[in-house]
Amino acid sequence: MTLYLVRHGETDWNIASKIQGQTDITLNEKGRWQAEEFAAKIAGEHYEIEGIYTSYKQRALETARIIGTALDIEPKIQPGIEEICLGKWEGYTWKQVRELFGEEYQIWHDNRRYKAPPGGESYQQLLDRLLPALHEIVEKERGNVLVVTHSAVIMTLMSYIYDTPFEDMAKNYKTGNAGIVELDAELFR
Repeated sequence: MTLYLVRHGETDWNIASKIQGQTDITLNEKGRWQAEEFAAKIAGEHYEIEGIYTSYKQRALETARIIGTALDIEPKIQPGIEEICLGKWEGYTWKQVRELFGEEYQIWHDNRRYKAPPGGESYQQLLDRLLPALHEIVEKERGNVLVVTHSAVIMTLMSYIYDTPFEDMAKNYKTGNAGIVELDAELFR
């Protein structure tokens, strides 16, 4: 069994480099097109997908529905796989966060796995909800599954699996909109 982690399509906040986090932003036209192109690719390349799970955030849910329509699979919302909460920083760019929240940003930046931004969650807190959610999916399914989620979710999971510094996650594991990462489901049993 294979888990295919898919990042949602593009949003206007992606274009503006704004931190989305838990803010519920919808796909833009390009994001819908990306989801459609991705769906056509998946349908045409024999991935043998038997289930689709999605974050409840609109950008992921819409991406999952587009893919689900192409594969004739109804996506299921899975709590725990939604984007990291970045609290008061959401809606700003990272440059603005460094300027406006300098000291808080530095504390977080130096130990982001365990430190949370104001009103947000740490990457460890994200893992603490994500790993049980993925385990639950793997226990329910027998065939290959698509998990439509978010950038920080994928980067955090990859940093954890490959035991690489969380400070380097964007450099090592950045996934573009409608990008895919393949994982062996045995990692989550």
